[in-house]
Amino acid sequence: MANDFFQFKQFRIEQAACGMKVSTDACVLGAVADVAGARRILDIGTGTGLLALMTAQRNPAAQIEAVELEPLAAAQAARNVEASPWSDRIRIHARSLADFAATHPAVFDHILCNPPFFRQSLRSPDARRTTARHSAEDTLSFAELAGFAAAHLTPTGRLTVLLPSPEMQEFAQLAHHAGLYPATRLVLRHRAGSKPLRHITAFSLTSQPVQETELIIRTTHDDNEYSAEFRTLLRPFYLAL
Repeated sequence: MANDFFQFKQFRIEQAACGMKVSTDACVLGAVADVAGARRILDIGTGTGLLALMTAQRNPAAQIEAVELEPLAAAQAARNVEASPWSDRIRIHARSLADFAATHPAVFDHILCNPPFFRQSLRSPDARRTTARHSAEDTLSFAELAGFAAAHLTPTGRLTVLLPSPEMQEFAQLAHHAGLYPATRLVLRHRAGSKPLRHITAFSLTSQPVQETELIIRTTHDDNEYSAEFRTLLRPFYLAL
């Protein structure tokens, strides 16, 4: 069972009220998204507030909006933000993306999202975890996410999304229909040679050659040891690194 909190070097994530706890792949998303120079950033489906807080640590000039549909998770994210060094730059919105869009927000330089993606698997009896992990009629759809981003990015802005490989292929098709094109793709693997765990893809409003890289989480010889690349990436955040 996951701990009720996760302590980072500069902030703490309390997560007892959230369906989705802090995960390694979400931390990678927060660490690799190219938020340098972004003045307005949006975290869609913030959950615990993890991505909003990692972004605030990495970009000291950004104003960050974070949307969360599930009320208990939104309240916990708000408390995590309030306890952080960046409470003056992060605002939590306890509402759906559609409701947030109806407020006519200004455009964003970067949008981050780790959307619900399990479609065919058995749904959890925990309703909060289901909302966070499973795509359904009452949760954020890929088409809704792509359409919102296409309408609310600056001309040079980016949408960065974390998904498993099959779901990323589906999302990329919907993004293309909305006018978004892949710019960078990070393939996340547990070990060298293992099948991809997740893809982290940044989309833009301009078609361009895709720059693809990969990140190996664990070393080949020791499954309990992080790779050198992973340690470098997460060192600003993880206490043990």
